Amino acid sequence: MRLRSLAVSLSFLAAANVHAQGRAIQPKATGEVRIDYTEETLPNGLHVIYHVDRTTPVAAVLLWYNVGSKVEAPGKTGFAHLFEHMMFQGSKNVSKTGHFSLLEAAGGRGGSDINGTTSNDRTNYFEQLPSNQVELALWLEADRMGTLTETLTQEKLDNQREVVKNERRQSLDNQPYGTRFERLEEALYPAGHPYHHDVIGSMADLSAATREDVTGFFKTYYAPNNAVLVVAGDIDVPQVKSLVRKYFAPIPRGPAVPGLANMTLPPIVGVEHREVVNDSLAVAPAIYIGFRVPAATDARAAQVSLLGDVIGSGKSSRLYEALVRTQKATQAFSFNWGMSTGADMLILGAVGAPGSSADSLEKALMTQLASMNGNFTQAELDRAKAAERFAFVNGLQTTGGFGGQADRLAEGWTFFHDPNHVNKYLPEINAVTLAQLNALARERLVPVNRATIVFVPARKSPSAPRTK
Repeated sequence: MRLRSLAVSLSFLAAANVHAQGRAIQPKATGEVRIDYTEETLPNGLHVIYHVDRTTPVAAVLLWYNVGSKVEAPGKTGFAHLFEHMMFQGSKNVSKTGHFSLLEAAGGRGGSDINGTTSNDRTNYFEQLPSNQVELALWLEADRMGTLTETLTQEKLDNQREVVKNERRQSLDNQPYGTRFERLEEALYPAGHPYHHDVIGSMADLSAATREDVTGFFKTYYAPNNAVLVVAGDIDVPQVKSLVRKYFAPIPRGPAVPGLANMTLPPIVGVEHREVVNDSLAVAPAIYIGFRVPAATDARAAQVSLLGDVIGSGKSSRLYEALVRTQKATQAFSFNWGMSTGADMLILGAVGAPGSSADSLEKALMTQLASMNGNFTQAELDRAKAAERFAFVNGLQTTGGFGGQADRLAEGWTFFHDPNHVNKYLPEINAVTLAQLNALARERLVPVNRATIVFVPARKSPSAPRTK
């Protein structure tokens, strides 16, 4: 599974919402759900999706730009994430702190309702606020899409560059196991592949970035023809369409977006990778293992999500039973990262108890992996499907935010060129057979497709951060 929260059951949600007037989530007798929408494309290339949900007087405005770390050229890593920060530094008609202050004054909450995030594949910005304030959110997003470079000063760039560098120090270099995902990316994707480097980028590349570099990046990728706008919630569609055209239609189309580098990879890495990290910040050993698996847009993506579930998601999973209950590890986990193109990562592992042996933890984990030779049971698959349904439908109870209605519609357009993908997800999960699941496990859970990172607590002064 991807990292999405689990909460309430599908059957409960369906029963609770079956009589809701104008409810976006319309359960069928089979327990499936449907998100209805309308869509249009403006002359400047901006694709717009409208979705009505009358449950609460709330509206969400969400923009997905089709730009992530995978588009970054060598020597310019971290630009996509840096620009996520720059987008909150003011635009022609909005002060440096105006975006948050205006939205919070209108009823939004910074962080949960108002935010931006960058991944390997996309960058998104979203606002959720009372529906009578939807015009404010549209104006703010249009202003920074159309005018941000007019106020992009060297001072702002220098300031946010240091913020991003500090974020790397806090989240990667100065955290126990902080470089785990970066190391797995480097092992599972060859040098030069768009997924080989981490989203946050390297210190050297960030230091070398000029104002001209980031301005060119913005004009290329932060254009209406490289974005999808979703307006969802308690909205009047004709009125909102008029507002969208008022604020976004005058923004000129950007240049043709450069094509991606070749994302194609062999199904199997071809060599086993093992790395031991002496971690002076860790108090307990940890093992992180990655496998190359089909990407999120592959026809087998649902199989990948379910394979992650049966391996290590939840207390009924194999890893939890073997490592937490039996070996007294503190955590056992498994999930897929969600890379959209070429190949994804299936990540699993465990964190031991303080004072325990890294060798013993790794041996127990490898013993479990060796036993996963295509012998998962129907009961395990059924539990995994239930977990995926719970997570998916629970996410759709929110209008905006991660995994909410607007987010799922934007995801469908960006990765599949099809907003209706939101309505195909559960049928794809339900259609996975035990034979497919076991075949995928036999094909991909093999040593020559595996990268293992072993973190060993080191009793010495903190080591220098990785040179990136």
